[in-house]
Amino acid sequence: MTTSHTPEAILEPELPIIDPHHHLWDLRAMIPMFPEPRHHFIAGIVDNAHYTFDQLHTHLTSGHNVIATVFMECGAFYNASYGEALKPVGEVEFVNGVAAQAASGLYGPGQHCAGIVGHADLMLGSKAGEVLDALHAAAPRRFKGIRHQGAWDADPQVLGAPFHAPEGLYRDTTFRAGFAELGKRGMTFDAWVLEPQIPDVIDLAQRFPDQPICLDHCGTPLGVAAYKGRLHERFDVWRHNIKELAACENVVVKLGGLAMAFCALPEDGPAAGHGSEHLAALWRPYIETCIEAFGPERAMFESNYPVDYWGADYAVLWNAFKRLTRSASAEEKAALYAGTAARFYGLEGLAG
Repeated sequence: MTTSHTPEAILEPELPIIDPHHHLWDLRAMIPMFPEPRHHFIAGIVDNAHYTFDQLHTHLTSGHNVIATVFMECGAFYNASYGEALKPVGEVEFVNGVAAQAASGLYGPGQHCAGIVGHADLMLGSKAGEVLDALHAAAPRRFKGIRHQGAWDADPQVLGAPFHAPEGLYRDTTFRAGFAELGKRGMTFDAWVLEPQIPDVIDLAQRFPDQPICLDHCGTPLGVAAYKGRLHERFDVWRHNIKELAACENVVVKLGGLAMAFCALPEDGPAAGHGSEHLAALWRPYIETCIEAFGPERAMFESNYPVDYWGADYAVLWNAFKRLTRSASAEEKAALYAGTAARFYGLEGLAG
C-alpha cells in the first residue's frame, strides 16, 4: 500500500525510540477465508497480508531513530504439529529467528524484535502454565509475556467475525486461573479490548495488583458501525475509565493504535495521505488524557504496524507523536519513547 502525501521531514531524528508493538505475518493463504464484502478492518489487513522482516526493516529505517522493537503476537506462523495448545510456540520460534537476523548487525544497529510477546490460551486454566513454559523455552532471552485479546462488542460489525473474543473473557474464572500463571513466572500481559470493555481490565488489574498489565491502543476508542459518529459522545466515558485504570499502579498504557480502522481517526482509510499535523490534532485528546492519567513513566508510544498503516505512514505516525510532545521535557520524552517500554519489557540495556 502506498500513500499519496509528500514525504515529511523527520522531526527530532536523534530521539531514541523503542517501538513496543508491531506484528509480522504472512496471511496470503488466509485471504480466501475472509468473506466478501470485507469488513473495514479485514480490508486493511488484506492490503498488508505479507508483512515480514523486509517490510518491517524498510519502515524502521525510514528516518526515526528506532533502536529496538517488541513483537506483538498476531496468530501468525503457528505450528499445528505441536498440538492445539502449543501451536502458538511456532510464532515465537519464527520471531526469535527474525530477532537473531536483526541482531547479526547486517541490517544496521537496531535490535528488532528484542522483546517477544506471544500467545497462550488462558482458558486452559492452570494448564496454561505448560504453554507459557514452552513459549519461554522457544526464546529464553527475548520472550517477555503474552497477549490474550478480549475484544468483544454486541455489534458484530465493529470487529468482524474473525476477531471476536467471548463476552466478558477477562472476568471468567477459568481465564483468571490461567492468568495467575503469568505472575508465577514474572511475565507481562498485554490487554487488547475495545473502549466499552476497559472496566474489564480495571477489574482484572484490581484482582491481580502485582501482575504487570499493558493496555494496548489507548483502550481502542470506537468510531465505526454502531459507534459511527459517536467519538465525541463517548469521550467522557472513555476518559473516566482511563483515569480509573490509571489508579492501578500495575498498569501501563500504549499510546497509539488510533490510526486503526476501528477508531475512525482518520475516517477515510488506507492511503489517505494525511500529514502529521492533521493526525496529531485528531489524536491529541486521547494521547494527552492518557499521559496525564498515567504519567510518562507508565506510558509508551507504539506504532501498531502494519495495522495502523490504515491511517498513517510509519514516518508520519512518529512525527505526529513528536508534535504531541513538543512541550515535554527531555526526561519525559525519554520515558515516553523508550524508557517505559524498556522497563515494562525488560529491555533496560537498550534504552540508554
